[in-house]
Amino acid sequence: MLGECHAHIIMDGKNYKAAVALHKDGVKDQVIRAHFQTWKDKGITFVRDGGDALGVSRRAKDLASEYGIDYRTPSFAIHKKGHYGGIVGHAFSDWKEYHSLVCRAKKEGADFIKIMISGIMEFGIFGMLTEEGLAEHEIRRMIHIAHEEGMTVMAHGNGDQTVRMAVEAGLDTLEHGNYLEQETLDLLAKSRTIWIPTLAPVGNLLGCGRFPDEQIKQILKRQMDSVRYAFAKGAWIGLGSDSGAYQVSHGQGLLEEYQWMKEAVGEEQEAALRECLSKAEERIKKEMKQ
Repeated sequence: MLGECHAHIIMDGKNYKAAVALHKDGVKDQVIRAHFQTWKDKGITFVRDGGDALGVSRRAKDLASEYGIDYRTPSFAIHKKGHYGGIVGHAFSDWKEYHSLVCRAKKEGADFIKIMISGIMEFGIFGMLTEEGLAEHEIRRMIHIAHEEGMTVMAHGNGDQTVRMAVEAGLDTLEHGNYLEQETLDLLAKSRTIWIPTLAPVGNLLGCGRFPDEQIKQILKRQMDSVRYAFAKGAWIGLGSDSGAYQVSHGQGLLEEYQWMKEAVGEEQEAALRECLSKAEERIKKEMKQ
């Protein structure tokens, strides 16, 4: 079974606020254990988390071996104050504070640094993000400081210009990466950046009634077309479902992500797809670990 390269153990796939509230008075081991058992039952033995602000993923790292799971975490994500990211981490207002957070993550045993460089999609409006990405000099400096501290970097990023700047700055893994243009996909394919396109958080919204299906179909098609193109160009692509996100359950979400990926590249390409995903996973295991 392929591993889960993008998960959120603090979330439950149903109600983010309720899931987080379970840990507001202290991390609840029983919740973590239930998610690990679900992954184990699905045959998933590798999980890379996106971090959180309450220490849930940090505690999960202590428990993972009991379930035979190789679990990696950034401890928490780092975002610029006033911008998207509080959902999974801590904010910085200047470069001294950013550097301090990178060092704090290292001290807490982070396997890599996670940064937030854009907003998320407006699922009800095709082509729109909740906010624009950070400036080029900010993205470059965030990646550079983390690399100088000997840490690889995972970045939550959407939008063509934002992603292009991050890849040019030497980003290690790109999470989501919606609305990329051909030129950026070509750049991605020539780079060492691993792309985790997370199709399930979009595709699994179809029929749920939360957003107009016609908009979801457009967003999904755009991302699947990008995956197909990047795959054909030989890009590094990894499998991650964003499990814990709305409508993406732990364990099952990864199986659904794989099905969306197969649909994107074509069923006849399954053998090549599995090889591609396996190679990316092995690189992540090797490079994103303290």
